[in-house]
Amino acid sequence: MTGIDGEKAVLQEFLGYQRATAMAIVDGLGEVALHTTVLPSGWTPIGLIEHLADAERHWFQAVLTGTLSPRPWDDGCPSFVTPRSSAEVLAFYREQCSLSDRLIAETPLDAAPVGKHEDERLAAQTTDLRRIILHMIEETARHAGHLDAARELIDGRTGLGPR
Repeated sequence: MTGIDGEKAVLQEFLGYQRATAMAIVDGLGEVALHTTVLPSGWTPIGLIEHLADAERHWFQAVLTGTLSPRPWDDGCPSFVTPRSSAEVLAFYREQCSLSDRLIAETPLDAAPVGKHEDERLAAQTTDLRRIILHMIEETARHAGHLDAARELIDGRTGLGPR
């Protein structure tokens, strides 16, 4: 594949790698470990996965399309320290990634977002679908690194994921 379709495929591939890495890092952790804070900032591994789900939802729905599907919960809890079970959060993340992939497939790379991020700097940087995908690759990779450090502190495991 060449051209725009090839570029879109590559961007989706790299986003998929980062998503798979985040999921692989938390795979095998029990409920207690997933809800345990190991760094001074206070987030939990499953809370960070919920944050990634919310980021997918925000960038590909609210920003790209200007619409937003409701969350399965609306309890005001910050996602970084979610009280929800890992099964709920992992299902929500998978659902948001699937919806994001559908929206990516339906939208040209150079399509301008319908919505807008509230931060002016980020809004200025994310002027089309291409840049939104790049932002999500960056966001997911950054948090996969956080998860990797947390996993090492929890049980000593490192280097988990497809890459």
